[in-house]
Amino acid sequence: MKTDLNQIDQKYQYGFKDKIKPVYTTGAGLNENVVRKISAEKHEPQWMLAIRLRAFHIYQRMPMPNFGPDLSHLNLNKIHYFQRDSDHVSRSWDDVPDTIKNTFQKIGVPQAERKYLAGAEAQYESEAVYTNLKSDLKKMGIIFMDTDSALKKHPDLVKQYFGKLVGAATNKFTALNTAVWSGGTFIYVPKGVHATVPLQSFFRINAGNTGQFERTLIIVDEGASINYVEGCTAPTYSEDSLHAAVVEVFVKKDAFCRYTTIQNWSHNVYSLETKRAVADAHARMEWIDGNLGSKITMKYPSVDLNGPYASGSMLSIAFAKHGVYQDTGAIMRHHAPYTSSNVISKSICKDGGVCNYRGKEKIEPNSKHSKSHVECDTIIMDDQSTTDTIPANIVRNGDSTMEHEARVSKISENDLYYLMSRGLSEKQATKMIIMGFIEPFSKQLPMEYAVELNKLIDLQM
Repeated sequence: MKTDLNQIDQKYQYGFKDKIKPVYTTGAGLNENVVRKISAEKHEPQWMLAIRLRAFHIYQRMPMPNFGPDLSHLNLNKIHYFQRDSDHVSRSWDDVPDTIKNTFQKIGVPQAERKYLAGAEAQYESEAVYTNLKSDLKKMGIIFMDTDSALKKHPDLVKQYFGKLVGAATNKFTALNTAVWSGGTFIYVPKGVHATVPLQSFFRINAGNTGQFERTLIIVDEGASINYVEGCTAPTYSEDSLHAAVVEVFVKKDAFCRYTTIQNWSHNVYSLETKRAVADAHARMEWIDGNLGSKITMKYPSVDLNGPYASGSMLSIAFAKHGVYQDTGAIMRHHAPYTSSNVISKSICKDGGVCNYRGKEKIEPNSKHSKSHVECDTIIMDDQSTTDTIPANIVRNGDSTMEHEARVSKISENDLYYLMSRGLSEKQATKMIIMGFIEPFSKQLPMEYAVELNKLIDLQM
C-alpha cells in the first residue's frame, strides 16, 4: 500500500513554516526588468548585469531538458525569483533577526558552529543572513563569505572564475541561475593552506512558490585543502518551489577539496542543480552527495581531470518514496594521462519511489594509463518502486581501464530471518540492513552529520 504524502510530511523534521514578510520581493514571474531589478538591488557592477542579461536571453531560447523526469508541471511563471527577508548579512549570530534565527537554531546552525565548524553561513530564501569565519583561518588568508559579498569585496577574483566551468548555455537551468543568481558561498584557500576543520553553509527555502538560485565558487590554490559541507531544507507547501543552484570548484595542482551535500528537501521542491569541478595535476576532488526528499531531483556532479595523476570521486546516496523522483549520478572526464575516477552510488526506493543513476565516464585519447570505476547498488523495498541505471562509458585509448557494475536487489529474506532469529523485530532488522547498506557513505561524514543522516534515514523508513 502506498504511503499518504500528508502523513509523510507531518513527520518531516524541518517542515515548519515561518510567518515572515519579505523586506523586498520582485513578485512572481520573470522578465528582463526583473533581472535588472535584482542587479540594481544588489548594486552590482555593469559587467555582472551584462552577464545576467546575456544569460536571460539564452534562457528564453533554451528548451527544457529532454531526458529524465517530467518537468511539465513546474510552472516557472509562478516562481518568486528574488526575495529578501533581511536587509543585511550579520557577522554575529546575535544580530540575525529573531524569527530567522529561531529557524536556523531549530536546524542546528549555532550548535554546529560552536561544536565543530571552522565557519558557517546561513542563507534564507535568496540571500545570506549570516556568515562567520573563525579568526585563526582569517589569519591564514582564507576567504569565506556569501557570493554577493565576495562580488563587492573581491570583484577581480569573482570575475576571474565566475562562469568559467558552468556557462549559461550549459542547460536551461544554468542559464536561469546565471540570470537571477543570488547568495551562495564563496571560498578561496591560498597556496599551501590547509583548513583542518569543515566550513559549512545552510540553505533554507521558507515560502511556497519560491526559487533559490545560489551561486557557489570554491578556489583551492596549489597545495591547499578544504572540507566544505552544506545542508538544505524547506517546509512543506502545496505550491512547488525551485532550487536551481550552480557550483563551480577549482582544485589547483597538488590541492584537495571535499564537497559534502546533505539535501533534505520537502516534497514540493524541484531540485535541479549543476555542479562541476576541475582538478589539475596531482589534485583530488571528492563529491559526497546525499539526496533525501524533494519532488524531483536532477543532479550529476562532475569532475574534469585536466592534469596528470589528478583524481576524482563521487560517493552518493538517494532515497525515494511515494511522490519522489531521484535522477542522480556523476560525470567524470579524463583529459590527462594517469588520471583516476571512482563513482559509488547507493539508492533506496520504497512505496512507489523512483531512483535512477545517470552517469558518464569519458577517457580521452591523450588520457593514457587512466582508470575509472563505477559501482551502482539499489535496494527496492516493494513492487511499486522502480530504478534504472543509465551509464555512458567512453574509452578512446587502448591503455586505460574502465569498470562498471550495477546491482538491484530486494532485502534478503535470509538476512531478515537471521536477524529476527536473534530477537530483532522485522522493522528493526530491516533498518539494520539499510544502515549497513549506506555505511560506505555515512562513514565519510563527520560524526555529528553521520548521526543526523541516520536519523533522517530512520524517519524515511
